[in-house]
Amino acid sequence: MKLAHGLALNSHPSGRHFLQIPGPTNVPDRILRAMDYPTIDHRGPEFQRLGKSVLGGIRQIFATTGPVVIYPASGTGAWEAALVNTLSPGDTVLMCETGQFATLWRRLAQRLGLVVEFIAGDWRHGVDPKAVEQALRADSAKRIKALCVVHNETSTGVTSRIDEVRAAIDRAGHPALFMVDTISSLGSIDYRHDEWGVDVTVAGSQKGLMLPPGLSFNAISAKALEASKTATMPRSYWDWNDMLGANENGFFPYTPATNLLYGLHEAIAMLLEQGLENVFARHLRHAEATRAAAQAWGLEILCAEPREYSPALTTIIMPEGHNADAFRKIAQERFNMSLGQGLGKVAGKVFRIGHLGDFNDLMLLGTLGGVEMSLACGGVPHQAGGVQAAMAVLAR
Repeated sequence: MKLAHGLALNSHPSGRHFLQIPGPTNVPDRILRAMDYPTIDHRGPEFQRLGKSVLGGIRQIFATTGPVVIYPASGTGAWEAALVNTLSPGDTVLMCETGQFATLWRRLAQRLGLVVEFIAGDWRHGVDPKAVEQALRADSAKRIKALCVVHNETSTGVTSRIDEVRAAIDRAGHPALFMVDTISSLGSIDYRHDEWGVDVTVAGSQKGLMLPPGLSFNAISAKALEASKTATMPRSYWDWNDMLGANENGFFPYTPATNLLYGLHEAIAMLLEQGLENVFARHLRHAEATRAAAQAWGLEILCAEPREYSPALTTIIMPEGHNADAFRKIAQERFNMSLGQGLGKVAGKVFRIGHLGDFNDLMLLGTLGGVEMSLACGGVPHQAGGVQAAMAVLAR
């Protein structure tokens, strides 16, 4: 139906859009207001106070006492920074196939001239600590210079057990650097850079940190800093030394993303005010409610190992003969809701429900209501009652 001026009746749907992809996530009004502030001189004293505050505060989110470098970049930039600062052309790295993002990090490493040993996976399980230990024990010549794993695989909804992987490295007695991608877990899932012996932690702004895309991070151990002194991979924009030198006084070696740093300052404050343990517990609770809904609908969860269920998102397999992207289109057009698409090997086969970042019970129930109505509208085989199952979990 069209109105007199020619616009479609639903061209401007009422209410807020439900952005339920697993990142970028909803940006809370408090952070939007913090970013809505005049840009200041990034060489002046006001910026220096901001810089020192965010550079100190972000360490608490990573659970580290070491330095955290902040780049104006996406998470892909932080991937590259981790590799080029610590490795040399021709070095061997060990990576684990847990999903699309682990695969993309592998491709980036290969493009940089690194040799990648890839432990194959089925996209339904996280990193296998035993397989890691076996691969490292077999490397008697110590050719492997780094192990790179994804903590929370955004394409599959599987969370790897980083502490167990660290223990596997230690049992093997291998000196490889340990690098972890926390792009979709930082600020949403319990993570401990120092305690778990991680050398470089990679992260991005647009998920658990509740910011728009545009900032990425490297948390760096003393061992990684030492490795950077002999690494010969070409680097300029990503160079840690340039960043750390300027960061000592609260500044950056090039023009920073000032307004995103305003937002980061507010995001850190929000997370610490809530208490990280409370934030992690909320994500676990919402994940449990979402899985209860999926199980009530009679739909299968992609993650095959319950102890690896992601607190940040749930990936659901579509019934045979039904296309996930067609279903997602119904949710978008009928209910103004975006669900995550299947990526790589699971394209068209799954949809993803993001329940991370600035999120509460009523937002989750609205999301699950939209999914259940979309299943009905699309003729997707399912049982009713998913929302009620989720409510029962939330009411406990």
